[in-house]
Amino acid sequence: MYAEERHRSIVNRAMRQERVSVTELAEEFGVTTETIRRDLDALDQRGLIRRVHGGAVAANGLTVLETGLAEREAAGAAQKARIAEAALRYLPSQPGTVLLDAGTTTGRLAARLGANAVTAVVTNSLPAAGQLAANGVRVRLLGGNVRGITGATVGSETVTALSRLRCDVAFVGTNGISVQHGFSTPDHDEAAVKEAMVGAASFVVVLADSSKLGAELLVGFAALNQADVLITDDGIDAADVADLRAAGVEVVIA
Repeated sequence: MYAEERHRSIVNRAMRQERVSVTELAEEFGVTTETIRRDLDALDQRGLIRRVHGGAVAANGLTVLETGLAEREAAGAAQKARIAEAALRYLPSQPGTVLLDAGTTTGRLAARLGANAVTAVVTNSLPAAGQLAANGVRVRLLGGNVRGITGATVGSETVTALSRLRCDVAFVGTNGISVQHGFSTPDHDEAAVKEAMVGAASFVVVLADSSKLGAELLVGFAALNQADVLITDDGIDAADVADLRAAGVEVVIA
């Protein structure tokens, strides 16, 4: 497990359990207690947890945890690949239009799309647009301001363009998933684009690995029942699956 993936898991666990133990985390992740202490110190400095004797507790307020593309690309690669493969079955039954959100999991879906899979893909992701064009897919890149950390176009221009569209399926990423806060992300501009994508599609599929479960980021962009399907990996707890389904979203485990 990469350090950033471990950090995200620690934060999510602290939010669920309120307190995490150094020894228990070291045993679970198969690392030394010194490694976990360094992890906790780093997360405490970022304001994501609060260090206490023998472990840490959840920080007050909603979590803000956002990493760059390079770090996220390597984290959970196998899970993301399975999620992207499972997403292919939700392409329009007849070649139609697809909205593709920015992100590393949605990026893996972009790599799997060929010229005959869809009529066109609309995306706000610079990396995905390049990949789709290389695959021979007709692609429309949404204009706007580019966020370097995600490679996504955002802002009023992006949101306005989406408000004029109606696409068959949207594949959307998320940083956090909870019953109370729905789907969430740390950045207001990214949240506005994601919300507009959800509103611009006839069918919404959220792609997210199981480490996102239980995390609540600063800005919610959709309630759980606004997504038709959530595709995640087999690290999800059975209790979480039941809660999500009760909230109105179909859960697919890749």
